[in-house]
Amino acid sequence: MSRQVHFYDQPERFVAGTVGQPGARAFYLQASSRGRITSVLLEKTQVMALAERIEEVLDEALRRSGGEAPIPAVAPAELLDTAPLDVPLEQEFRVGTMALAWDAREDCLVVEAQAYVEEDEGADEDGGETVFDDENGPDMLRVRLSGAMARVFAKRALDLVAAGRRPCPFCNLPLDPEGHLCPRANGYRR
Repeated sequence: MSRQVHFYDQPERFVAGTVGQPGARAFYLQASSRGRITSVLLEKTQVMALAERIEEVLDEALRRSGGEAPIPAVAPAELLDTAPLDVPLEQEFRVGTMALAWDAREDCLVVEAQAYVEEDEGADEDGGETVFDDENGPDMLRVRLSGAMARVFAKRALDLVAAGRRPCPFCNLPLDPEGHLCPRANGYRR
């Protein structure tokens, strides 16, 4: 079976979104452009890690360029996208690995999400690891984003993850499952 690469260069929309109630939500990445929609399923921790890493990569690219790269310091409010996921919501694959990088020549962030591959699927007949090539690797979603669109994606994704957490009764900040250092209550609260 040959690999399917869903490629979007500066899509009209690239967002993280959910389906379901907090505690039982399914998380998706969704890219859309010119009537074409690609949705991939991933874990909440993957959404959070991706958003945090995007922020780090953008900050580093901005620092290395001496402030010359076309990357806003914060997500432009006029570009924020709070609309629900586009329908029909048809999952192309479950995300296994992700990668991202700033392309300084094209002034864009490249995000790649590869399909999860069972261990057996990635081993050759001798039990060794199969090296995937461009034709036979796992399915992939590849998106190229401007600095502004990448900042907007990261903000929405972080807000989305935080929205599912109960608020602290003292400061109203989202409670982290691993604990919460409350500025109003003395000490560390769980």
